[in-house]
Amino acid sequence: MDRRSAIFFALSSLFFGGTFVAAKAGLEYFPPLLFVALRFDVAAVLLLGYVLVTSSRAELLPTTRGDLLGIAATGILVIGLANALLFVGQQYATSAVGAIVFSLNPILTPVFAAVLLSNERVSARGAVGMGLGLVGVAFVVSPDPAALFAGDALGRAILFAGAVSAAVGAVFIRRAQPTLSSTVRIAWGLPLAAALSHGLSWSAGESFGSIVWTLEALVALAYVSVFAGVFAYIAYFALLDETGPIRANLVFYVVPAVSTVGGWALLGESIAPLAILGFLTIFAGFAVLGSESIDVRSLAPTSVHRSSDGSTAVADEPRGYRSD
Repeated sequence: MDRRSAIFFALSSLFFGGTFVAAKAGLEYFPPLLFVALRFDVAAVLLLGYVLVTSSRAELLPTTRGDLLGIAATGILVIGLANALLFVGQQYATSAVGAIVFSLNPILTPVFAAVLLSNERVSARGAVGMGLGLVGVAFVVSPDPAALFAGDALGRAILFAGAVSAAVGAVFIRRAQPTLSSTVRIAWGLPLAAALSHGLSWSAGESFGSIVWTLEALVALAYVSVFAGVFAYIAYFALLDETGPIRANLVFYVVPAVSTVGGWALLGESIAPLAILGFLTIFAGFAVLGSESIDVRSLAPTSVHRSSDGSTAVADEPRGYRSD
């Protein structure tokens, strides 16, 4: 990743990580699906207003089939369905189990990419790095091994379906090759996500009368709408366009670490020593992944060859260097 991609990665990890802290606080006041729907309502209004002011008509209108498919995958799969399943599944499982299930996203993405994309593959070194990241996530959330297989299987199935939805959606966006900017695509996708969430909320029998409006409720809604909604999705989908779904979805390895630190700082939750080991293991996984971008040939000096006619030629320079 270049510096721009690294910034997008850090911002999306930070804002998505705070989602779990804000959601934990907000679910005390909102029904889960209605909470998600209101979140997307606010985010859609803000982002649509922004793109209408900053974009031209040509930049706003989808013109290709890929644009339409990209909008549908963004709004329905990556944003709408994935978040709805996440919030519902958390009702039947602990936050630790939820985090470890949703962190399967970076593992699921290469599987779907291998089927749907011809140019997205994971090398052996990449697989090792991803494996270390998954182990680190397990250390961070410190799940009870019995809890992963005990309790309500429905909750785990719903959470897993949410992770699958996000992974498939990210790969479909890459396959569709939309021409719209990622910000405009999100602005179109958020109303779809809101409509889907409201429909699911209505079918589940949730009502506005069950909402308890407090200052804490408003703060939680503001965070998941603005920071974990608008800002996080702008950063994530920009990262997705620049690096592809496999590397972009590595943010879900960092999210549990951010959530753990956020819970400690804002909710007074303790950090277990095993979680510290998890942070270090995640870092090791990213170090292995990052080492793939190091070109060992760039360390070799440029050589000069003499041809049969006595002229000299400079050998091909290592990648990453340029002649004066």
